[in-house]
Amino acid sequence: MSSASGTNSASKPASTRAKPANKAEAAVDWVDGRVGIYSLAKANLRKIFPDHWSFMLGEICLYSFIIIILTGVYLTLFFTPSMGETVYHGSYLPLNGIRMSEAYASTLNISFEIRGGLLIRQIHHWAALVFVAAMLVHMMRVFFTGAFRKPREINWVFGFLLLVLGMFDGFFGYSLPDDLLSGTGIRFMEGAILAVPLVGTYIQMFLFGGEFPGHDIIPRFFTIHVLLIPGIMLGLLVAHLILVFYHKHTQWAGPGKTEKNVVGMPLMPVYMAKAGGFFFLVFGIIAAISAIATINPIWSVGPYRPDQVSTDAQPDWYMGFSEGLIRIMPGWEISVWGGHTLNLGVMVPLAVFPLVLVAIAIWPFIESWVTGDKREHHILDRPRNAPVRTAFGAAWISLYLILLVGGGNDLFATHLHLSINTITYAVRVGFFVVPVLTFIVTKRWCLGLQRRDKDKVLHGRESGIIKRLPHGEFIEVHTPLAQKDLHTLTAHEQPQPLELPAETDENGVARKAGVITKTRVKLSEGFYGEGNQIAKPTTEEYHEITSGHGHH
Repeated sequence: MSSASGTNSASKPASTRAKPANKAEAAVDWVDGRVGIYSLAKANLRKIFPDHWSFMLGEICLYSFIIIILTGVYLTLFFTPSMGETVYHGSYLPLNGIRMSEAYASTLNISFEIRGGLLIRQIHHWAALVFVAAMLVHMMRVFFTGAFRKPREINWVFGFLLLVLGMFDGFFGYSLPDDLLSGTGIRFMEGAILAVPLVGTYIQMFLFGGEFPGHDIIPRFFTIHVLLIPGIMLGLLVAHLILVFYHKHTQWAGPGKTEKNVVGMPLMPVYMAKAGGFFFLVFGIIAAISAIATINPIWSVGPYRPDQVSTDAQPDWYMGFSEGLIRIMPGWEISVWGGHTLNLGVMVPLAVFPLVLVAIAIWPFIESWVTGDKREHHILDRPRNAPVRTAFGAAWISLYLILLVGGGNDLFATHLHLSINTITYAVRVGFFVVPVLTFIVTKRWCLGLQRRDKDKVLHGRESGIIKRLPHGEFIEVHTPLAQKDLHTLTAHEQPQPLELPAETDENGVARKAGVITKTRVKLSEGFYGEGNQIAKPTTEEYHEITSGHGHH
């Protein structure tokens, strides 16, 4: 118990503190005397976190990452990252006597010889899929609610980098077994590298240690997969969590919630207890899925051979859009510089691939520049109250899904009994048309929801009660909203579009606006101008309707 002056036992000299009651307390005191854990705990263990289901998406990312690390360490003990050839003599009889790489053979041994090895492999792979999926959904939650605004732009970039690194680490991971499916993916990557002008051949020779498939790609992928990328991701994750603590958590609008406080539960003991239970829930669900649903059964496709390719070869879903870019691009080639061939059918998708990802990553900085808003924001937006941002995010998701369909055009063709050419042409058109239509529809949807909110504020909710007035008219009685709901529906800000400066200054001297200024004003008009947001009901409108005519 701290005194009125703010002192406590942690700040007293060691000679005046009470004697430790047991050896455990004495050990803690010893550590505190060297690293100051008491003051650290006092500052952080009572930190407040708001309570909302959408905030648990980030926890799923963290917990699945922990599961990946734990299962990955176990698999590393038995995996042999070598492309040296061996003849398989193991318990999986259909492959007995087959020549294969040591990497493939060790993966078979993990699956069939090591106790629990197949389950751990399954958990590792499923956790990776959940990890990337949870990161994408978490980032979309942050995007649609405006949680990326100042002071969290850097944390948004950290999250984006974690997503991209997770995608590539997943690709390197499922390439390690050296089976026919993963080898086809590596061959796909090699073709993309060779399409890079001037340096593509040199990069390919460096990565593979010679002509494809070489002898070095699996050992190098192993190092990247288990050491390089996880190390970078761990650093980014720690930085991400530190900034979450430092900036305090965002929260939804509501009574008593402001930009200067956080309403919720303390980290200890309430939040930590819930978080611990949620970790085991996530672990249990992933383990159950892994025990029920087989993923990446490498024994069914056999070891990789450069002269073969597996049918229905598909990457994991998060890399599917990159394959879609390749599949829908026409096989164009041009010759330049005296006969040098540029393979546009691969080079153009290779250039578009990072643009698709970067388009969503730079949005916070574009929005900040367009609005000129430099204030800190800790209250989240409802997606409907930012129609342009929400429409852009929905358009980006639609583009991702269209490319995912393109990446699996063969599966759609065989399962739906359609022409693969028809699907490819439809995806080519959809690449340009669907995001635009999605943007328009989503924006109008948001504006419609804003009108509905305004009507609910002014007239209340429909009660289902029909009332007959003295002069014979029938009306439906509307129930006024509670003050809490009124606050939630009207708490959001509505920025006004920027305006061009006056053509002349106070001295009558002509003032010419530059191209950048005009562009910024034009974009601001597109964000917040007439037709892009519905004005909130004013206090006067509310009182006039509620006091003058009642709710009906």
